[in-house]
Amino acid sequence: MTTNDPASLSTAQQAALGSGADFWSTKQVGTVPSLVLTDGPHGVRRQTGATDHLGLAGSEPATCFPPAVGLGQSWDTDLSGKVGSALGVESRALGVDVLLGPGINIKRDPRCGRNFEYYSEDPHLSGRLAASWVRGLQNTGVGASLKHFAANNTEHDRMRSSSDIAPRPLREVYLRAFQHVVQTAQPWTVMCSYNRINGVYASENHWLLTQVLREEWGYDGVVVSDWGAVADRVKAVAAGLDLEMPGAGGVTDAQVVEAVKAGQLDAAVVARAAARTIALAAKAEASRAADVAVFDSETHHALARQVAAHCVVLLKNSPVDGRTVLPLDEGRSLAVIGEFAQSPRYQGGGSSHVNPTRVDIPLDEIRGLMAEADVTFAAGFTTDGSGDPGALREEAVQTAAAADAAVVFLGLAAHQESEGFDRPHIELPSEQVELLEAVAQVQPRTTVVLSHGGVLRLAPVADLVPAVLDGGLLGQAAGGALADVLFGRVNPSARLTETIPVRIEDSPAYLDFPGEHGHVAYGEGLFVGYRWYDARDIEVAFPFGHGLSYTTFAYSDLELSASSEGITAAVTVTNTGERAGREVVQLYTAKPDSSVARPLQELKGHTVVPLAPGASERVSVLIERQDLAYWDIRSGTWVVEGGSYEVRAAASSRDIRATATVEVEGDTVVLPLALDSTLGEVMAVPGAAEILGALMPMPAAAADSDVLGIDMAKMMASIPVSRLLSFAAGAVTVADLTKLLSQLNSTRVAAAQA
Repeated sequence: MTTNDPASLSTAQQAALGSGADFWSTKQVGTVPSLVLTDGPHGVRRQTGATDHLGLAGSEPATCFPPAVGLGQSWDTDLSGKVGSALGVESRALGVDVLLGPGINIKRDPRCGRNFEYYSEDPHLSGRLAASWVRGLQNTGVGASLKHFAANNTEHDRMRSSSDIAPRPLREVYLRAFQHVVQTAQPWTVMCSYNRINGVYASENHWLLTQVLREEWGYDGVVVSDWGAVADRVKAVAAGLDLEMPGAGGVTDAQVVEAVKAGQLDAAVVARAAARTIALAAKAEASRAADVAVFDSETHHALARQVAAHCVVLLKNSPVDGRTVLPLDEGRSLAVIGEFAQSPRYQGGGSSHVNPTRVDIPLDEIRGLMAEADVTFAAGFTTDGSGDPGALREEAVQTAAAADAAVVFLGLAAHQESEGFDRPHIELPSEQVELLEAVAQVQPRTTVVLSHGGVLRLAPVADLVPAVLDGGLLGQAAGGALADVLFGRVNPSARLTETIPVRIEDSPAYLDFPGEHGHVAYGEGLFVGYRWYDARDIEVAFPFGHGLSYTTFAYSDLELSASSEGITAAVTVTNTGERAGREVVQLYTAKPDSSVARPLQELKGHTVVPLAPGASERVSVLIERQDLAYWDIRSGTWVVEGGSYEVRAAASSRDIRATATVEVEGDTVVLPLALDSTLGEVMAVPGAAEILGALMPMPAAAADSDVLGIDMAKMMASIPVSRLLSFAAGAVTVADLTKLLSQLNSTRVAAAQA
């Protein structure tokens, strides 16, 4: 039985609880059992032989569900929860106590090599999907590890570089999803990232790990390091780190003990860290009674296929000869082209790489659905540089020309994007574009299917063909899921979770990525993703939230009501087509008259609505009050501005279907006046003009306002009141001004409390 009292342990034992025994396990100390942690987040990468953190050594078979780049495109929190629950079952069967996921870093730039592990460029969507995943996982008795905390948005120099971010974007964009998951799903662990934040390593960042995470957000779980992220264990423990992974052979344990003896580290801090690890071990131990010997791989594969089908985005589906290209006709001949049709790319490379229980091959799945029709295949290209590109291309052209339609599988190979490095561009390989150009010339009914972890420039692709499906990475059941969507057995309902720019030069962080000399300047500030493109009115290839269906939907009767909980938006959604389908209703808020800089609109709510043909449903979504707030850098608090808010019900960020306004009661912010407050700020207080005038008579404004060629009132308004002493010739002292400001502050506080 696990002891819950760290006081019964020596300092050396407490320190030993704070580092790993080996690569994936913690130490057993006294009655505190060892824990097993292993990589996720889209599958359980349980290594029982050789161990590593880069996906080099083998692992036990496990279901490879769609990685976050795919799962995010479902926009479906219920599906995310089901995936989390299935992963929990597999973790228990494989003897895992903590699964390292979900990853919820913001997709700041499309070139980041690890974007496939993250959900979105938007914190609202990332936070909701991740919270559901965490709840699903932890309901099985397996702990989550929310990562990478925080602002780990580039792979280049990731173990040293500093993410230099101003307070508002740090809070409103990069920390907001973490805050939501911590406060609504209580993950057992939070994993700190490799990088620095504003010059301080995340693992040594007391502001991040203690002030924000614990004191502001109320987190009481374990903070674990990313593997190898700790540069100085003593500093890390003082900052709020509980568990260093992997183990360092006891070296850093001894450093902690020596620091306590030398008075350099508070023993109470070490004891608190040990107490958290003990509590985590107790949770895990209690859950082990429910361990199962095996999991049902066929049932989980079926779930992976169901989920993957809802992650496929229909980007384009134009008519040819009066009929849309998709869904395909199972009775007509089809040419399947592209190496990825027989060697699918379905997951990313690196620490999250899963050994799948099986893999659906797209070509086989397509043939399985077209038993009575002719399906031909041509590779068209290779991903390893072998073969004759010209001959491969010519074979593909002849194959496409002889069929009634063609499906061309394009994308990025594993060596072209991965954890550990960033891409230099967002282009498809040139041989693939040349192949598509040639095929499209001979086959007008051509569909492109894309497989990739990071955004691709699609201007050439989308212009060449009438139909495009974007799967991102779909996990081991990708082949079956794509076949289901291609032939209409599943109606596509997924939406983009990041903007696809016309060109990389248009992207928000283009000039500040991946950084230089150990620093990354987040110069775009709040304007990440669609916020940037909207604010600058930049044309995009496909907007955030975009995705088509084989049916159509209409929105009507948007109504809003405000309460202390937030804004409730109700809208009627109708399936106006002839097929059953699912609509992702997106709700964006805007405050055009805001007193602070804001994006033109921000996603603040969404829901998924399944509808039969002709059916309507009245859906209601709560936009939570705290999600309306901005971070006030003056008071260091979240503030909801009062006044009128627009709420836009939309099918994408640039497909607004209905707009309404509602009045919201704002928060009262009383900032104390001080000697560096401006004359304008002081004069805005009722009665201040009379009091200040009596103390220090102001010069009368000139009758002719153009005498000095300036607006005297506006110029005076920006002067700090302390500078008035320079003009008072000794008649007014600092004590006089301080007394005046104290009087005005009392007046303001009384007025605010009335």
